[in-house]
Amino acid sequence: MRNRSNISVIGYDESTIKEEMQRIGVHPTGISIMAPKADFKIVKIKDVPVTTANIIKQDMLSCGGDAATAYGAVDHSIKRTDVLVFGTRSQLKSLISKLKRQYPSLKVLAAEVEKTLTNDERMPRPIRIGGRIFNFGRRTYIMGILNVTPDSFSDGGKFMESSDAVEHGREMIAEGADIIDIGGESTRPGAAPVSAAEEIERTVPVIRALSGIKGAVISIDTTKSKVAEAALKAGASMINDISALRFDAKMATVAVRHKVPVVLMHIQGKPRTMQKNPRYKDLMSEIISYLQNSIELAIKSGVSKEKIIVDPGFGFGKTVEYNLEILRRLRELKGLGCPIMIGTSRKSTIGKVLNLPPDRRIEGTAATVAVAVMNGADIVRVHDVAQMAKTVKMCDAIRRY
Repeated sequence: MRNRSNISVIGYDESTIKEEMQRIGVHPTGISIMAPKADFKIVKIKDVPVTTANIIKQDMLSCGGDAATAYGAVDHSIKRTDVLVFGTRSQLKSLISKLKRQYPSLKVLAAEVEKTLTNDERMPRPIRIGGRIFNFGRRTYIMGILNVTPDSFSDGGKFMESSDAVEHGREMIAEGADIIDIGGESTRPGAAPVSAAEEIERTVPVIRALSGIKGAVISIDTTKSKVAEAALKAGASMINDISALRFDAKMATVAVRHKVPVVLMHIQGKPRTMQKNPRYKDLMSEIISYLQNSIELAIKSGVSKEKIIVDPGFGFGKTVEYNLEILRRLRELKGLGCPIMIGTSRKSTIGKVLNLPPDRRIEGTAATVAVAVMNGADIVRVHDVAQMAKTVKMCDAIRRY
């Protein structure tokens, strides 16, 4: 009796493809030729004229791939459409080559697609933060949250005394935090604003104390340029701005003056009102567009692209369903060409899914952190450093080795 064939469907990321070809004994030259043919991708191009969309579809069909457009694109009964392009990396490169030989507008589009694909395939460049070099791609880094506030949703009031905050910061560093993110104003939904003077009074003494620890890297979590300036002078070496430099026009100037990295985060609305019926027509496209515009704003202001980190803003103007979608599709942010940070720790989405209060959301947080790491996160922002350090180490072992 003939043995049944052993047949399986393997993953189609490039590293898996190469490993499988090596395993069956394909020649190295063959691997280099065939790997791009097996690396399947879907590229979304937003809002193009239907003439352009039809050219893309015909060119992609001629390359062996395909493209999806809105009903009505073929007969021009609509004027514009989004396009989903389906194909291998090799087919997409052929498409880019074809588009570059056509009208100037198509040459520009081809260059944008090529740039996005290149960003998607490569690791972000290393960034120096304080006295350390962060080599993204080798492992996922951990940012410990230190709120010096009376009203943060999870730990408000616990570290209002500088001595308590400093001790907690030391504990997080010992537990494996690569960065300590210090904030003096709560950004929970409905939080009341705090003056710059109050933020400075809360955060600067803690920053001074913790920045003196050998190897410590301190981030200031603020939307105010005056607070950022004071924090950087006190020893912070990074700005984490939930407004992506939009709430305070002078923030970019401060970042440029001190030559520090900045985290640009997506938010819909402002903290006090962001959770009042947030809505999106196309969640990930809107987040990516917002962050791309923020990156361009930062660069025009003098911030180096190599010093920019992006954050999709989990919980900032999003429903539970939107937040879960962000986790599932996080790797789409790789096309921006910047390291990706995400903060899911103890947030209300976890509470609503598990029906648990903030202090009982560690397992839920670990699940979200694991998914984020597997989907491309470079930095995870967490409260429970010791537990999440173990989660991240395990995920890195699966993902990166």
